[in-house]
Amino acid sequence: IYSRLLFPCAKLSLTQEAEGTWLAAACGLEADESFDEDDIYSAMDQLNGHWVSLEKQLYQRAFPQAVRLVLYDLTSVYFEGRGPEHLARYGHSRDHRGDRPQIILAVATDTEGLPLHVSVLRGNRNDTQTLQGLLQTLRRRFGIQEATFVFDGGMSSRINLEAMDAAHLGYVTRLSAATLHSLVEELGLEKQLEFGDRQNLMEITHQGKRYVIAGGPWRQQRDQERRQCRIDKGEAELRRLAAVRHKKKVDGQKLSSQVGRSLQRLKAHKYFVYHVDGQGRLQWERKEELIAQEAQQDGWYLLHTNQSIQKCPGEQVLGHYKGLLDVEEAFCQLKSYLEVRPIHHRRPDRVVNHVRLCFLAYWLSARLGGEWRAKGETEEVPRVLRHLQTIRVGRLQMGKETHRTLITKIPKTMNEQLQ
Repeated sequence: IYSRLLFPCAKLSLTQEAEGTWLAAACGLEADESFDEDDIYSAMDQLNGHWVSLEKQLYQRAFPQAVRLVLYDLTSVYFEGRGPEHLARYGHSRDHRGDRPQIILAVATDTEGLPLHVSVLRGNRNDTQTLQGLLQTLRRRFGIQEATFVFDGGMSSRINLEAMDAAHLGYVTRLSAATLHSLVEELGLEKQLEFGDRQNLMEITHQGKRYVIAGGPWRQQRDQERRQCRIDKGEAELRRLAAVRHKKKVDGQKLSSQVGRSLQRLKAHKYFVYHVDGQGRLQWERKEELIAQEAQQDGWYLLHTNQSIQKCPGEQVLGHYKGLLDVEEAFCQLKSYLEVRPIHHRRPDRVVNHVRLCFLAYWLSARLGGEWRAKGETEEVPRVLRHLQTIRVGRLQMGKETHRTLITKIPKTMNEQLQ
């Protein structure tokens, strides 16, 4: 666990990395001695059969009062090689490595990014199939009966939302841009979005469901730039395909199919209408009406909740969702502790225990971060730990007698952190 915090590396590398360090000394090893590979794997295997009680203790220590807001998200981690058969599967890769088998990690945290629970799932599990298992685990293991869950659109299936309602649990989730577009069209909200201040919120109740439409100038600019980039790439590809000289008569159907595949790959297909004329020339034009319609909704996104306005006002709904966006940063930290991209373990229990060890390191880091922020230290925990590792202690020995103990010079900039 400490090696994850101090110098994340493979278990085999740890035997070299730890030699002569405080970590080795704290484990009772001599200065010229290091960890044995078999001992490391043996220690790792000791998590088998103890994880549930360990996770319970961590939860009780971190949350003496039951947690009221749970943020939930998924991430994927790929393998080099085949990986354990029943875990490593091909699926939607968040690492953009669809050519590698992977596992999915489901992590629940509080609003500060302190983790409550981690599940290791098959790599081909659909996002919408993970939430109900998590609900059962949190209720059974931690006794969470009343809480608001915040999760992203990938888990907003009708079945999941109905399960949340049936369990009398609150939720805040983001719905797709297509759902926002349908709602805007159905309720005739175009003008309100077009002229609305994107810093404000729009509260809507439709067919007994409560929605909050939120936005921001930063998101508006991002949406504009993303769409323009896709249109530019799409037009460049269309010009390239139109300029290709064919020796034989052009097969219009084949060329149209090729254009369609290229535009789909560039995520620009919906912005163009195209055809191949009688002379085999590729013709196209932009769907200006659709582009203008989409531009009108730039910066807006749709949130849905089953909480009443009295219990959770619109600003609080937005705050809950923004908390999830903040926790995505914590997921980046979790991945850095995991250092499992790629995973090299082959036994299923060791893959799971590896993730658990990293989860414990992440838990410690989050707790340290909270305590250090309370003392005014805002730098990230891993960075502070790396700074501290520059301090070295050496001993000058003559024969069997230690003549002097020396410490490296500590930079002035570190004095405040040490205080």
